[in-house]
Parts: sequence; C-alpha cells; structure tokens
Amino acid sequence: MIRLFAASCLLLFIGSTLVLSELRLFKTKSLSARVSPYLPGGRSVRTRDPLSLESFGELLRPLAEASGALAARVFGVSEELPRRLRRVHWDIDASGFRVRQIGWALGSAMVVLVVGLVLGLPGPLVAIVSLGAPLLAFLIVEQQLANASDRWKERTFQELPVVAEQVAMLLGSGFSLGASLQRISGRGSGVIARDLEIVVRRIQHGSSESVALREWADTVDVDAVGRFVSILALNKEAGDLGNMVAAEARTVRAEAHRALLESIEKKNQQVWIPVTLAALVPGVILMMIPFITALREFG
Repeated sequence: MIRLFAASCLLLFIGSTLVLSELRLFKTKSLSARVSPYLPGGRSVRTRDPLSLESFGELLRPLAEASGALAARVFGVSEELPRRLRRVHWDIDASGFRVRQIGWALGSAMVVLVVGLVLGLPGPLVAIVSLGAPLLAFLIVEQQLANASDRWKERTFQELPVVAEQVAMLLGSGFSLGASLQRISGRGSGVIARDLEIVVRRIQHGSSESVALREWADTVDVDAVGRFVSILALNKEAGDLGNMVAAEARTVRAEAHRALLESIEKKNQQVWIPVTLAALVPGVILMMIPFITALREFG
C-alpha cells in the first residue's frame, strides 16, 4: 500500500509539473529564449521550454517510432510507414503516427484496467484483458492505414486507363508532357490528379519529369503505374509518344476489365455460400428424421 501511494504521488508530481509548466504564470523563459531576440536572425528562431509538454512529446517520438515499427514487423507489416503515409496523403509524419498509435494503446489499457477495478473483476482476467486491449488498439490503427493504402492503390489502378487516354490525347494534340500533366492535375478530381499535383510541383521546383514521375510510381506501388511511367520517361527519345501511351492505356484497360470480372466471379461464389448452407441444413434435418425413426423401431 505504501509503495502504491508513493508511486501515485510521483506520477501526480510529474503530471502537475508538466501541466503547470504550460501556464504563463509558472512558465519562465530560458536564457537562450531571452537572448535570441538580440542575435542576428534570432527573432525567427523558435525556442522551446525543456519542461513543456511539446518537448516531452519530442522525447517520446523516437521511442514510439522504434517500438511501433518493431511491433508492426512482428505482425507481418513489412512496408515502410512513411511510404504508406505519403501514398494516402495523410497530414502526419511517421513519428506522429506512432505516437498516436501508442497513445491509443496505452489509453485502452488504462480504460480496461479502471473498468476492471471498478467492477471488481478477477485479477487474472483484468491482467489478460489489460494486455490484450492495447494490442487490439494498436492493430486497429495499423489496419486503418492498411485499408486506406489498399483503397488508394485500387482507385489508382481503376483511374489509370482514363488518365492514360487523356495524356495520349493531349500529347497527340501538341501538348508537352509537363503541360499535359499540369492540365490533368488541375482539372481532375481523382486520386491520380492529387498525385500528379505533387509531380507537377516537384517539376516546378527543379526536378526532371522522369525523376518526379518515378517518385510517384515508387510511392503508389502499382505495377501498371510503373509501366506507364516507364513509357512517359521516353519523352525525349520517342518520336510518337502519344501512340505508345494510347497502346498502354488499352492494355491497362484490358487488365482492369479482367480484374473486374475476377471480382464479380468471386462475389458470385460468395453469394452461393449462404444459399448452399440454407439448402443443406433443411435437407440434413429431413434425412435425419427417418434415420432416427428407423433406429427407434429396430431398437
């Protein structure tokens, strides 16, 4: 009991110190914060109190990122987190995502522990649930990102034939590759248009068209996009790039059509599962009635 009271007092002291450090009444500027306005360029330097919550969060970011990456690899997630975050255009970095993930896990563990103690559940049950709840919360957040990444890749594959045809039409009309990409990104509203906005911005900042497109292909990780980008990389070498892009658009459309037929066939097979079960259960019951009656007669 004394140890629990001492640990509670220590946690209360640390928490109150962090909370009060954010209040202006208790907040004191450090020496670097007081001197920086008088240094060359010092007014634009942002100083941070070492006892603030923001500084405490910055200290936890590397630990949360390392532990979260290790746990993700244990559960079979091999793709890099920054790549998936760039793919779905989430406005958060890898360390921030891991901090949020660890926060949800710890919060769920605390909620389960408090509920178990309030309801008076057995200690072993509370311990097991308290260990399983953070794991479940961690996996739920990870699965949300995985589902968003898969949906983005699927929508990219579905939109690619239309975008490729538009690029081929613009190239055949006399537009350059950069102007074609800028036109599609400015007038489109799909996922590829959002990706091409970043490509156009990278080109405007000095990157070459092939490098910017290759970065997009590496981020989205779709085989059809990789082939499409490899054809666009021949912009300065091929004399009839529009026809090549149009041929690739027909190929991608055929692949999308085959993938659609496969998904329809799988859904048809899934529909027959409940129908088969609904037909088997009454049939088995009807077959069991005479069998049970015969056993009674001969018995």
